[in-house]
Amino acid sequence: MASTVAGKRPAGQAPTTLDAMAYELSDSITIAASPAEVFDLVSDITRTGEWSAQCYNAEWNDAAATDPAARGVGATFTGHNRTEDREWSTVSEVVVCEPGREFSWQVTSSGTVWGYRLEPVNRRDDATVLTEFTRFTEQGEAYFVEKFGEDALLEEEDRKDAATYGITETLQTLRSLVEG
Repeated sequence: MASTVAGKRPAGQAPTTLDAMAYELSDSITIAASPAEVFDLVSDITRTGEWSAQCYNAEWNDAAATDPAARGVGATFTGHNRTEDREWSTVSEVVVCEPGREFSWQVTSSGTVWGYRLEPVNRRDDATVLTEFTRFTEQGEAYFVEKFGEDALLEEEDRKDAATYGITETLQTLRSLVEG
């Protein structure tokens, strides 16, 4: 697995009000299945609870709840999340839906983007490099300051740590689901 972290502060250095909170994280794994097969799994948000470290349930909203053809760009879904400390729900909007290539969504409250990119291994149709990513934007910074005030930086650091480990765990679980 290859991980990347953009915007990371040196280990042991505490966050300050001068630090920019925006960042992007990603990790990748190779799965012995076609990009189409892997895409069908990761784009089925109703199965997210099978692999996500925090999102235990998700359901489509509005027309997408009953019409699979409406589950493309612009469709929304509600994800229900939990950690040891709390539970919360978010509404997200699909922003990229390219079968076999990418499925990503934006959390409407914070602007945080999550998603999966898929690439065939050496142009083969029986193996896929699956990359999960998240991008915490300036909109997320403003949302966290409004929601958490003086604790915004600490909350963001907790979320960033959870995402860093959660992405890796999620990818390993997805591979196990697909490969058996």
